[in-house]
Amino acid sequence: MLRAWIKVTVVCALLQSLAFAGPQSNSAKSSSGKNVEALAATGMPATPDMKAAASEPAPVAPVDPKAAPATPIDAKKAELGGKTWNPDWDKIVEQAIPPEMISSRVPHDVRRFCPNFYRMSDNDKRVFWAYFFQALAGAEAGLNPTSNVHHSAMVHIDKVTGQPEHQEGLLQLTFEDNEAYGCDFDWQKDRKLPPHDPERSILQPRNNLECGIKILDNQIISQHKPLIYKRSYWSTLQPGTVSYRVFAKEMTNPPAACEKPSRPRHLKDVTTADVHQQAEEAKAEQ
Repeated sequence: MLRAWIKVTVVCALLQSLAFAGPQSNSAKSSSGKNVEALAATGMPATPDMKAAASEPAPVAPVDPKAAPATPIDAKKAELGGKTWNPDWDKIVEQAIPPEMISSRVPHDVRRFCPNFYRMSDNDKRVFWAYFFQALAGAEAGLNPTSNVHHSAMVHIDKVTGQPEHQEGLLQLTFEDNEAYGCDFDWQKDRKLPPHDPERSILQPRNNLECGIKILDNQIISQHKPLIYKRSYWSTLQPGTVSYRVFAKEMTNPPAACEKPSRPRHLKDVTTADVHQQAEEAKAEQ
């Protein structure tokens, strides 16, 4: 009788703690898991609510987006009146970076661009990735979101479009990436629009950048390959190529938190927001 009374008391206490619990923090979720284990020890089955609370993933820490430093090409474009990097794209990248890309699972060669990467805050790591993708877009498409290029020397038929492959948008992606990486491109809609129409799904910066993040995540996390890799999706990330040298020049002004020894003096405190504002003011004066 005493043992049965103890079981009932434990069950009631655990159910009461769940019933009155508000929004759960990480520690609360951990506690829920322990509650289920404690209940199992009594020989009593856990309720569906308790199982759900224990299995629910911990919330991702809130992202505080901020403008990344400007790459050399971004600053130069502002001077020449060309298309600059939109600081809103920094926010897109920072909010889309998955947890594993700000963890210790990131390959060690990231330190060639950001020596302090593993010791930085999560938000600073996200800003680094925003800078990284800005540099990649600069090397790949000259920061032009409506870039649409077909390399005549490359005879490859896009399996989605059934046409010779085009590299499109900020990161020069293809419609095949939609199937390979789960990107948000709609060929049936885009085929009805002009090649450089910004309304095309593949050219929209959010779709293009989020797809690029998935591609890089697959390379460095899923496949455990280095950041600079001879079989990378982008030739700009393949060591020893002319394209890589172009990309490397754009990686000379990473966030201050990276503690890179040498950064261009004239760009040290310049962000994408500064450059974008400069470009907008120049247009207004014309």
